Formats: sequence, structure tokens, C-alpha cells
Amino acid sequence: QVQLVESGGGLVQAGASLRLSCAVSGRAFSNFAWFRQAPGKEREFVAYITWTRGFTYYSDAVKGRFTISGDNAKNTVYLQMNSLAPEDTAVYYCAVKTSGVLSRMPNEYTYWGQGTQVTVSS
Repeated sequence: QVQLVESGGGLVQAGASLRLSCAVSGRAFSNFAWFRQAPGKEREFVAYITWTRGFTYYSDAVKGRFTISGDNAKNTVYLQMNSLAPEDTAVYYCAVKTSGVLSRMPNEYTYWGQGTQVTVSS
């Protein structure tokens, strides 16, 4: 019933920008996060937003370069990625949770999208 669909990934060169979108259907949520997973690595927290408190939070790896935002009416969240580097190459996943409390742990999130590939060449 609940579906998350990511879009906006692609192949870009270092220094470029991309904007990822995550469209959620089936239920309204207020708490969203982006994770990423590179080959051979564990899922890594990227960014979080909750409309219940108007709060955003970022990992140190992306702070200052990425911006999470959303459209509450559309139940959609975005990730604006600037100054991309090869280290950002990964499959990016959107996830939602029912609680408005910040979490960096994947197991705290209830629903996940299938991911969108971001590849940054040097």
C-alpha cells in the first residue's frame, strides 16, 4: 500500500549537481530520510527532515553540500546535491518513519524505496 519512488539519479562529473526526488503514496508521512549505499559498504545515513518540528539534520560527509527539503502537500521529499564528488557515488534510498525523532539507524525506518543510482566520475 505504501510506496516510495526515488528519481533524479544519474552519471555526472565531480563538481556537478543533482536533485533527487522521493514520491510517497499510500499514506501521508512527516518524517523522511535519505540513505545511501556504495558497493561493498553498509547503508549510510545522509539527511533527515521532519515537518513536525521543522527540523533537518545531515551527516558530516554531506553537510554544507546537500540540502533536504520537501513538499508536504505532495508527500514528496527532495535531496539537492551540490559539489558532488566520487565519494558520493552510491545508490540513494528514501525512507520514512512514523516517529518525528531523529534517527541515523536504518532499522528505525518503516518503508523504503528501491533506490536511484548516483555515479560521480572524477
